[in-house]
Amino acid sequence: MKIYNTLSRKKEEFIPLEEGKVRMYVCGPTVYNYIHIGNARPMIIFDTVRRYLEYKGYDVNYVSNFTDVDDKIIKKANEEGVSSEEISKRYIAECKKDMQALNVKPATKHPLATEEISGMIEMIRTLMDKGFAYEKNGTVYFRTRKFPEYGKLSHKNLDELQSGNRSLLVSGADEKEDSLDFVLWKPKKEGEPSWASPWSEGRPGWHIECSEMSKRYLGEQIDIHAGGEDLIFPHHENEIAQSEAANGKLFSRYWMHNGFLNIDNKKMSKSLGNFFTVREIQEKYDLQILRFFMLSVHYRSPLNFSAELMEAAKNSLERITNAVDSLNRLSAAAQERPLSEQEQAVKKQGEELVSKYEAAMEDDFNTADAISAVFELVRLANTSAGENTSKELISYLKNTILTLCDILGIEAEKKQEMLDSDIEAMIAQRQAARKAKNYARADEIRNELAKKGILLEDTRQGVKWKRVSIH
Repeated sequence: MKIYNTLSRKKEEFIPLEEGKVRMYVCGPTVYNYIHIGNARPMIIFDTVRRYLEYKGYDVNYVSNFTDVDDKIIKKANEEGVSSEEISKRYIAECKKDMQALNVKPATKHPLATEEISGMIEMIRTLMDKGFAYEKNGTVYFRTRKFPEYGKLSHKNLDELQSGNRSLLVSGADEKEDSLDFVLWKPKKEGEPSWASPWSEGRPGWHIECSEMSKRYLGEQIDIHAGGEDLIFPHHENEIAQSEAANGKLFSRYWMHNGFLNIDNKKMSKSLGNFFTVREIQEKYDLQILRFFMLSVHYRSPLNFSAELMEAAKNSLERITNAVDSLNRLSAAAQERPLSEQEQAVKKQGEELVSKYEAAMEDDFNTADAISAVFELVRLANTSAGENTSKELISYLKNTILTLCDILGIEAEKKQEMLDSDIEAMIAQRQAARKAKNYARADEIRNELAKKGILLEDTRQGVKWKRVSIH
């Protein structure tokens, strides 16, 4: 299995630190609002990487954090007149609902930055003891130049950063020893959440959070560190500097980064009015279509989102679900008998396509080519399975399609449309659960309905519901 390593800028054979086990850390979202489709891309991609590793028999310890203390969270809390904790808890819950709807498996551990402050303080103390950090007026900075390999991930030269690109520097007061130094701990401002530390009442810098959470739940060395390519510099570069300076060993063996997401060939931004949350997409499309669309392009390539491309993804996904539907119908009437010679040849073709799929996935997780192999399997099923086909071959074709789609997190069996009366009954159950303050059950019911293409809206006039397209 080969992975493109951002560190070496080439594909490398994947060899885990410990045979049969993979330690993987993926930077999660900052929780101050609903997640947008840019956040969804790494979630879907690295969930698929994890699924494939598990399919190959690896025990994957998959850690993905929530950044629950940040300037954006504090700003939102101040706007609403509530605590930062209330904002972060609200949007962590909403993010988990969206992840479930996107069929993203929960991480082995989802650490919260605010619950790991003591470990961050310890790591900063270690960096100070080793001479890699210093304190000025309650702020602790990392001495970037003291770490000789700084820039090895982003392939940026320290002197270039110093002279040409002031915009790339982490901003800070003139009190730094060097303009390239970045913050590990900062004193609190009025109205901000804070924690006691040896240097000041304050909070950690963003970069130290991931270094500590990765160390706590995966150890000092990990196999794969992943995230969007916007995190390469300065976030991941700074993580490497802190972790390797503190622990005295290589931090992560492989660095994976997904490409940017554009909307109608333009960068997604609120100012351009082309900013979409996952919830907004869910009003128009089943989120399986969004997942399928995102996997139809290689993860390192930029991805262009448009209504036309989503419609194309919807039609493509329907080809797969229709084929499985057809195999289910044929299976009901098929005869139990040994495979004929011709059927054995069809099964052999199917096995060759599974090998083709695996070869694509093992070549830096080329999901686009893996999906092509699934379509060849669908074509094989459509042309070779009929009224007289044995139950064994029909089951083989169906189960193979389902397995390969499941690795991609794609549900290839059609969802049955619910009756209005059943929907109303589930809404009544949800209302009863909310009345009993059993919010977990209420959320479960909402998610069950969402998976069946029923979206709920809580209004002052009561609960309204509508159907959205499901494949």
